[in-house]
Amino acid sequence: MGILIAVLGVWFSSSLVKADSKAVTTSLTTKWSSTPLLLETSEFLSEEGQEKFWNFVEASESIKTAEHDGSDYSSYQEMLKVACQTLSPLQQNLLKFSLSLRSYSAAVQAFQQIAADESPPEGCTLFFVVHGEKTCEFDSLGKLLQAASDRPKPFLFKGDHKYPASNPESPVVILYAEIGSEEFYRHHRRLVSKAEAGEITYVLRHYIANPSKEKVYLSGYGVELAIKSTEYKAKDDTQVKGTDVNATVIDEDDPIDEVQGFLFGKLRQLYPDLSEELKELRKHLVESTNEMAPLKVWQLQDLSFQTAARILTAPPVDALMVMKDLSQNFPTKARAITKTVVSSELRAEIEENQKYFKGTLGLQPGDSALFINGLLIDLDTQDIFSLIDVLRNEARVMEGLHSLGIEGISLHNVLKLNIQPSDSDYAVDIRSPAISWINNLEVDSRYNSWPSSVQELLRPTFPGVIRQIRKNFHNFVLIVDPTHDTTAELLNVAEMFFSNHIPLRIGLAFVVNDAEDVDGLQDAGVALLRTYNYVAQEMDNNYAFQTVMSIYNKVKTGDQLKVEHVVSVLEKQYPYVEVNSVLGIDSAYDQNRKAARAYYEQTGVGPLPVVLFNGMPFQKDQLDPDDLETVTMHKILETTSIFQRAVYLGELSNDQDVVEYIMNQPNVVPRINSRILRSDREYLDLTGMNNHFVDDFARFTTLDSKDKTAAVANSMTYLTKKGMSSKEIYDDSFVRPVTFWIVGDFDKPSGRQLLYDAIKHQKSSNNVRISMINNPSEEPNSQNTIVAKAIWAALQTQTSNNAKNFITKMAKEETVKALEAGADILEFAVGGMDTNIFKEAFESPKVDFVLSHAVYCRDVLKLKKGQRAVISNGRIIGPLEDGEMFNQDDFHLLENIILKTSGQKIKSQIQQLGFEEDLASDLVMKVDALLSAQPKGEARIEYHFFEERYSAVKLRPKEGETYFDVVAIVDPVTRDAQRLAPLLLVLNQLINMNLRVFMNCQSKLSDMPLKSFYRYVLEPEISFTAENNFAPGPIAKFLDMPQSPLFTLNLNTPESWMVESVRTPYDLDNIFLEEVDGVVAAEYELEYLLLEGHCYDITTGQPPRGLQFTLGTSSSPVIVDTIVMANLGYFQLKANPGAWTLRLRKGRSEDIYRIYSHDGTDSPPEANEVIVVLNNFKSKIIKVKVQKKFDMMNEDLLSDGTNENESGFWESLKWGFTGGQKNEDVKQDKDDVLNIFSVASGHLYERFLRIMMLSVLKHTKTPLKFWFLKNYLSPTFKRNKELR
Repeated sequence: MGILIAVLGVWFSSSLVKADSKAVTTSLTTKWSSTPLLLETSEFLSEEGQEKFWNFVEASESIKTAEHDGSDYSSYQEMLKVACQTLSPLQQNLLKFSLSLRSYSAAVQAFQQIAADESPPEGCTLFFVVHGEKTCEFDSLGKLLQAASDRPKPFLFKGDHKYPASNPESPVVILYAEIGSEEFYRHHRRLVSKAEAGEITYVLRHYIANPSKEKVYLSGYGVELAIKSTEYKAKDDTQVKGTDVNATVIDEDDPIDEVQGFLFGKLRQLYPDLSEELKELRKHLVESTNEMAPLKVWQLQDLSFQTAARILTAPPVDALMVMKDLSQNFPTKARAITKTVVSSELRAEIEENQKYFKGTLGLQPGDSALFINGLLIDLDTQDIFSLIDVLRNEARVMEGLHSLGIEGISLHNVLKLNIQPSDSDYAVDIRSPAISWINNLEVDSRYNSWPSSVQELLRPTFPGVIRQIRKNFHNFVLIVDPTHDTTAELLNVAEMFFSNHIPLRIGLAFVVNDAEDVDGLQDAGVALLRTYNYVAQEMDNNYAFQTVMSIYNKVKTGDQLKVEHVVSVLEKQYPYVEVNSVLGIDSAYDQNRKAARAYYEQTGVGPLPVVLFNGMPFQKDQLDPDDLETVTMHKILETTSIFQRAVYLGELSNDQDVVEYIMNQPNVVPRINSRILRSDREYLDLTGMNNHFVDDFARFTTLDSKDKTAAVANSMTYLTKKGMSSKEIYDDSFVRPVTFWIVGDFDKPSGRQLLYDAIKHQKSSNNVRISMINNPSEEPNSQNTIVAKAIWAALQTQTSNNAKNFITKMAKEETVKALEAGADILEFAVGGMDTNIFKEAFESPKVDFVLSHAVYCRDVLKLKKGQRAVISNGRIIGPLEDGEMFNQDDFHLLENIILKTSGQKIKSQIQQLGFEEDLASDLVMKVDALLSAQPKGEARIEYHFFEERYSAVKLRPKEGETYFDVVAIVDPVTRDAQRLAPLLLVLNQLINMNLRVFMNCQSKLSDMPLKSFYRYVLEPEISFTAENNFAPGPIAKFLDMPQSPLFTLNLNTPESWMVESVRTPYDLDNIFLEEVDGVVAAEYELEYLLLEGHCYDITTGQPPRGLQFTLGTSSSPVIVDTIVMANLGYFQLKANPGAWTLRLRKGRSEDIYRIYSHDGTDSPPEANEVIVVLNNFKSKIIKVKVQKKFDMMNEDLLSDGTNENESGFWESLKWGFTGGQKNEDVKQDKDDVLNIFSVASGHLYERFLRIMMLSVLKHTKTPLKFWFLKNYLSPTFKRNKELR
């Protein structure tokens, strides 16, 4: 105590500083009213799944009735308690963080805007909309529903909340209401009962009848207080008035405790009676610390390394806080940092690591990077809202893997597997006799002069030169209907390739009517095929092809091939042959007629015509004759490089058959099925773990989707190739990476055929295991479930080999016919079956498994009764249409894709973990479903840092819990460090992470690296006052700032935010704290969220320069408009949360163009109106393709319709020669307005602007219109009444 008083005494006698501490604060609010946290929480849960949303809606009724003290804090905790019932601790933290960010406020406000567009009935706290008709009374719904079918169904948005049990065929009832109100729960229960009865489709949208007067305080942005150059006068010397209006109060406990080693927080607690003296001492120390004298050049050189050394000497738990303090207040900390000594070990380790950063990550000294589980987080383009999405996706996967028993390093090894669906093109096998080859490069004499060695591929040539080698490297197959309009053009392209000696082996497959009673005298296609076959037999395939071309030369453009065209050529070239013997019903020239059609149908290559290049089908838009030539030549050059690599590596040699080599590549499959290859894929959640089974139907119906799937998986018994069930001890110790669940009604032929094809495929593969889910077509009873019960009984009671043989018999139609005729089921028992146990299980009256399967198909798989589907490693392929073929080749393709993209990789990881075989196969299936369901993103980056002993901040994760692997590389004296340090501090409170922060310092600095103070507004959870009320909101605080510099305030917000200053009397461009009394409080507002896009004309492929779009609602069609720029077709529209309609502006834009297609919007591609929903704070970028109307092809959008000869160059030349009109002839148009555009920033230049405006007004008689960039103007200028 005595020492402290002595220090205070010495200080009082020496201190001459009397000024108070100065501060700058910044806040950012939305334009819309504050949205209830209850609704924001429901939106968070809806992203976890609609089941969680509706469960929360039901449970939220208890929040209002719960006993608490009525404070904001207790209501908040009660809400969290209900919301967190189904969330993991990590998800709970992310929920709290999302509420702190208010990231779902935009989603709630979007619904509010949609409701406002519906024009809510007056005096109603909630209302219903039934196909466009509105009412507040539930009793009126009956009338509206009766006539609903006469009105079109409403458009439902992706974010709409549709009650799960709703009947999609029934009328749609949209309830606009606020969750939490008593009236809502009363009507909600009534609507739920109607939905469950199948009477309605129930949709809930948020609607707040009495919005709050408060605004939403935002966070997730940065505020910079930059030191401004004073080389020229920029500061206005006008006295600021009214500063007490919006000054933000700063608590005494807000300033940081530690100043030059003194812990003032502790001192205030220990010596409360000396609070005034401590305050004065602290002020003096702060101001002496804030010395801003410039540093010498030699002092600057090592500042980056010295700052790193200061950070690394702090304890690991405090290192991030130290980095935040030093980087964000660097101008006042720099002088003290120059005294820090940098050890040689630290310098050497940083320099060693920098070699690695540069070589593998492309980072230069001073660059920054952030990796979360190997995913690169771009600090420049990704905002905090995108980062939350990354964390949530990662959390789902990691917690899923953890629940499956994969932990620690193994979890991260599995996470790093790159198993995204492959974009590579699949090819079909072209080694079919159905294809008739018109040439062969390896045999035909016309190619004798070409070299025949594959080594010729390695001989250097000029770029773009196609190598002529006597090998069938490039195979071009046309599968065509001879009577199709485009066939002649495609054959012309093939003839051009052939006649110009392009190294292409060309094949033809004519797909014609294969009915036996149709002959060549009736059908032109059959006639052409038989003529081709006849000439091929008489001469050769090449001559036959030339004959076909002669036939098509007879067909006039626009006409269709007819029998007469074929006959005329045949009679001319072969006058001695009787036409009837070639084309007639007794013709012997039907080769490949049935085979070509069978090949076409079996390969599944899509609608005719089809062109294959080495088995890979071209896209439809590439089949235009002009494009086909270019695309084919490009393909030849592209595949040549692949063959060059194969020859160089010794994979392809001279003695190998090239076609065999091509067809043995992994992308070659027997059949191409677009349903299997599509990019949008749906997966089951197989991460549930429980002890429930499908044979307890009563319990099964109470489970949620995830637990139902777990119960189905628990109940599965699998068939494998060697006949050993994976549930039996004597399995063949083989992990099978592909699991098929066959879904269908096995008492119907279509279901049995699907099962039979799956079993047939399994005979050729040891990677597959199969099980079944029965989806009955009608209510199950003892008569219509005979086959299903027999299959189930066999699986439950027999060895897998016997079960498989028996089930194969059950899948055959003759077996079922015999059973229907009265045969005993045991007549079909296979050798080795235990018939007694089987019969007992078969005759058991309990059919819980069928009932459970039926409910599972309806509720989880979303199938109608009797519909078929295949589930491969959790991926749902279906529902398959009636009559849709899904055969053995489709199973082969499906297996091929799984093995190639994910199965083998996951299998090798699972085998390393040492699980038993039965569990390992299950794990491969479940892990595949989990990882493949993730949205496709950037590949994870592998990083191995050699040195982290001296140059890295390391924070270890909590033991036994799932953790994120976070790596940051940063130079501590850069803007990235100013943002990264507070972000990592918040992440450390949110997630369990293994953190390593590597220093990437720059040496030999010649200038001050940071010339600004910085604050990043981010809080891990909502804060409360001492009275348990909500705190005013997150704000940026610059406390104890030096008073001598001139500062300018800047906001760093996400790219799509348009913000502007709305209230402060001070000049935020020129803040001089010496002249400020107390606090400079800057209040900003989020004016708009930007909707960005790119537009192209599909005809020209160029941006339609000058095209105009409008954005509005149904009630106000035009709210904002924009113009398409020539640069990348970019356009930008100002909007706010809600559903908006994008249209072409009325006038020339709408007259000349129509919207052809759109991407990234919220309406279906074929919809007439383009609807865009803004329901979050992230960037929204759309793509729009337009097309000129048919009768407007020659119109120019920017032309004003005047005669070109009367304007432009010649008119201006004429004006120049004649001197133009005389002055007296020029009359002033009374509507002429002089437009003056101006940009002014800062109070001083705004004064100049006002002077200029006054001067212009006094000296001109022309009407004036002044234009200002609003964002740059100060609130004071905008409030000036004289300017209105």
